[in-house]
Amino acid sequence: MTGTPVPDTALREDGARRDAADERSLRRGLWSMAFTELWERYSFYGLQGILSFYLLYKVADGGLALDPAVASGIVGAYGGAVYLSQILGSWLGDRLVSPRDMVLYGAVVITAGHVVLAFAAGVTGLAAGLVCIVLGTGALKTNITSIVGFVLDQHPDERYRDAGFTYFYMAINIGAVVGPLTTGLAQNELGFHYGFGLAAIGMAGALVQYLLSMKHLPARAHTVNNPLPAGRRPLAALVAVGFLAVVGGAVGAGLLRAENLSTVVTVAALVAAAVYFLTMTTSKAVSRDERRRVLGYLPLFLASGIYFGFLFQKFTAISILITERIDLHIGGWTFPVAWITTVSPLAAVLITPLIARLWTRLGERQPGPVTKVAIGLTQIGCAYLFLLVLSEATGNAQIPLFLILVFMAAAGSSEVFVGPIGLSLATRIGPSTFRSQMVGLNFLTLALGSSLAGLLGQLFTAIDNASYFTITAVCGIGIGLALIATRKPLGRLLNAGLES
Repeated sequence: MTGTPVPDTALREDGARRDAADERSLRRGLWSMAFTELWERYSFYGLQGILSFYLLYKVADGGLALDPAVASGIVGAYGGAVYLSQILGSWLGDRLVSPRDMVLYGAVVITAGHVVLAFAAGVTGLAAGLVCIVLGTGALKTNITSIVGFVLDQHPDERYRDAGFTYFYMAINIGAVVGPLTTGLAQNELGFHYGFGLAAIGMAGALVQYLLSMKHLPARAHTVNNPLPAGRRPLAALVAVGFLAVVGGAVGAGLLRAENLSTVVTVAALVAAAVYFLTMTTSKAVSRDERRRVLGYLPLFLASGIYFGFLFQKFTAISILITERIDLHIGGWTFPVAWITTVSPLAAVLITPLIARLWTRLGERQPGPVTKVAIGLTQIGCAYLFLLVLSEATGNAQIPLFLILVFMAAAGSSEVFVGPIGLSLATRIGPSTFRSQMVGLNFLTLALGSSLAGLLGQLFTAIDNASYFTITAVCGIGIGLALIATRKPLGRLLNAGLES
């Protein structure tokens, strides 16, 4: 005996309810990760917003009074090492520990690093705190991005992907705005270590947010994608111990110094990227189409690394410019220096909803990823062209605060055309057996950019302003135009095997 047939309308209504529930679940997962990342970025950029000035300021003003070239090297190397460590984090998240647990462990270690910076004074406290943050961020960043990719994989509409990552990137930039605003004010009014303390509180917030959201993560976040065979684990441990011994020996022998840290990290980032590209393009587990997509990503990787080198100069060359040529006094009040660099991510936050809506509305008519990155490079090149004109027009006089804020807004808003597109590409085009490591390769653009910014900051101290800003402007605009000219063949490579 059969039951009473269910009306078609009832089936449709039940399906609509399930679809709505799935949509709510997807949005909850996306926003949970976004808010975790927001607080982590709050702490990271809250620290980075005042770190350069902590190194540059006189001891009487609470700083360490380091030489500008040395300070640029340290800041650039620190930023590069933060992203370089994500190679290890992505590998561990693929082979040994689930992405969910890697994010948790990373959050705990980062929190400890910020607490050390808040309470330990001098170069020793600085070194210990920064090392903890480097290691913890390496564990957290690529794995939380992979989890976002897992969440968005559940959405049937591929066009939702770029928009979803753009909103995730907006959360990153909100943290990058609010962090320096608050830590910069605390540093300005109370001192550097109060600013470091606020960054520690922000990271504690990220940890709490993540603990509350862990139960809502997709099943793929709980599993190791490509487990390392048990027999190879002792070898991996031996390699790790050997690496630490080499680093310790280099420091002890004086081969690794503050002055050359950025150079070392830049070379390490390039070598690591070369190893990644060779591994993925020669692996038997990678198909022909996957190999073509990885090769198509290579020019974008290099262009993005250079782009972030220009963007992150706000922590090196531009920070030096601020301390030397910007009048921060407004009446009887001093404008917090960290607030100047905050304008960059603030501009990106404000423009992000408009750009995300534009990509969604254009749908298949939106420009491809190559063109988007080209727009970002061209825009930041034009921003440095503006700074060149500004620097020449003022001569040796001080530059008005308002005009440097305009430059920061122009440079910062270009990030929306590069950062989220790289994240989206990495989770979309990566070989199936190297998905998390493809995200790690994408973050190497930030490692390369950060260490390159350190080298550029050292160059800034060695040549005149006009020559320096001319180099950055010409390179940015020139590389952007070159990408536009090659967008079609690169686009075909990036879409190999993915087009319907």
